Amino acid sequence: MKNSLILLSIYLLVSVSCSRYQETEDDLPPPNILWIVSEDNSPWLGCYGDSVANTPRLDALAAEGILFSNAYSNAPVCAPSRFTLITGTYPIAFGTEHMRSTYKIPQHIRFYPHYLKEAGYYTSNNSKKDYNTVDQPEVWNVSSKEASYHGRKEGQPFFHIVNLMTTHESRLHRDSIARHDPESVDLAPYHPDVPEMRNDYAVYYDRIEEMDQQVGKILDQLASEGLSENTIVFYYSDHGGAMAGTKRYATQAGLHVPLIVRVPKKYQGLTPYPPGSKLTHPVSFIDLAPTLLHLAGLAQPAAMEGRSILKSVIGKSYAYAFAGRMDERTNFVRSVTDGNYRYTRNYLPHRPYGQHLETLWKAQGMKAWAKAYQSQTLDKTRSAFFEPRASEELYDLGADPYCINNLINDVNFEVVRKRLSDVLTEWQVAQRDAGFIPEAKRIELDKNETIHHYTHSDRYPVKDLIGLAQKAGERNPANLSYFVDRLTNTDPVTQYWATTGILMLKEKASGTRNDLLKALDEAEPSTGIVIAETLYGMNDQQKAIAYLRKQLSSDRIMIRVQALNAIDHMEGATLKMLPELKALVPENLKKRPYDVRIARSLIKKSG
Repeated sequence: MKNSLILLSIYLLVSVSCSRYQETEDDLPPPNILWIVSEDNSPWLGCYGDSVANTPRLDALAAEGILFSNAYSNAPVCAPSRFTLITGTYPIAFGTEHMRSTYKIPQHIRFYPHYLKEAGYYTSNNSKKDYNTVDQPEVWNVSSKEASYHGRKEGQPFFHIVNLMTTHESRLHRDSIARHDPESVDLAPYHPDVPEMRNDYAVYYDRIEEMDQQVGKILDQLASEGLSENTIVFYYSDHGGAMAGTKRYATQAGLHVPLIVRVPKKYQGLTPYPPGSKLTHPVSFIDLAPTLLHLAGLAQPAAMEGRSILKSVIGKSYAYAFAGRMDERTNFVRSVTDGNYRYTRNYLPHRPYGQHLETLWKAQGMKAWAKAYQSQTLDKTRSAFFEPRASEELYDLGADPYCINNLINDVNFEVVRKRLSDVLTEWQVAQRDAGFIPEAKRIELDKNETIHHYTHSDRYPVKDLIGLAQKAGERNPANLSYFVDRLTNTDPVTQYWATTGILMLKEKASGTRNDLLKALDEAEPSTGIVIAETLYGMNDQQKAIAYLRKQLSSDRIMIRVQALNAIDHMEGATLKMLPELKALVPENLKKRPYDVRIARSLIKKSG
């Protein structure tokens, strides 16, 4: 009897609590939502344990709010990461993971402000877009450098974005005398200890401090207008840091971002996390659009992925990441973390990260790092950025936060490796990962249909391509016959990856010369460029140079970019093709397309 009374009391208490929660939530007006987005910065904040950072306003925001210690951008550069943010979907499903690739997407994929505006919110953006696809400008009530929430009707809830450029990497492209002491900074172990690198760190801490002050002014204005108690505030960065070798690279440093959410007292019923919470489970940008809809009391569209970060965690969490072409340099990386480990696949491991990029090389620290490598004064850890990569990587983030010690061949971590490898493959298959399609072919597809339509049809053998590309990256001679069998495959994407597998075997594939010559005549240019680079390494230089000369005169920019990337890795080819390279570089050109950028760097490198 006594136990029954206790259980009845508990039931009544829970019932009353739930009804009060429901009543309070229903009676509340929709909250205002403010996003403050900074550019290009990792969690170099005091509230994240950084002892050099001077960030009192963000530290105070974290104390009043919820700090996510394992928050990640899904891409290490702005445009693809902002596609994820604005659509709540992964770019790899639509072929939009390459930098500034504005392919069409299906009509049912709506930018998230559409749903907020439809529900009565005043939507304003100040002012960066850069969504890496065709814009949907109608989703904003106002989007400009002057945009604010002040144009809303009386009583109308608002969703407002403020984009802060203060920490953008371009702030390192000028001569600056740092206020922070360069000797006080802690360099990442992969960076050389040289004055230029230390000064870049110190200057960047200055910019972080300035950004913190800007955040403070925004919050002060909110308070002065009596809006703080009605507004949920988010602060985050659009991807990881601007230091050399972080932005653009799908590494822990390129993906890890600060994320703080302050929920006013009256809206605490919308989340189980009280003020001052520090959450360790991984979240990523794919979750932010669903979070907005959750806060606004709206249903999540079926096409939108992720889950609200302000709801309780159910099950294992993973944060997925991707990287494609970054400006003028090709790349193809997929990665996943569970918050404890990071597993990464490099599908083009023969290409080092440290290839010259016009924008990146404007930073003095990057120039000094490259110069130190060229002078052979760096150790193995600091040289790794400029050398070919492993096809797979696995890091223990607790023991090795800078991801220096690759555990991929450590038998003690085989269970972890397999688990993360499996979930990464499952994600790629579910997304119908378009990353395997050469970019020039994507442009052609986009003229007649969406890339999403192509990849979700029977024409795209995604499972086979994942296996083929992984075998290519292994660089194992035992796979040679497997690649040769697929050289004549009717699917051009399969043929491209079979050829890439042969290229990466180098001299171990010398017996395939006749097969390659035969395939060259019928191959699409994206595959033909790979064949030409392979033949060049087999001393069939005349045939290779003739083919690449033809591609440099193509009217398709991504064919020219791909050919130029190949030429950069063919010893002596730059000098042989100097007239064609110079023809690509017009005089007095203010804006330099990607092919012009790489052609300029090749001409300069040739002396």
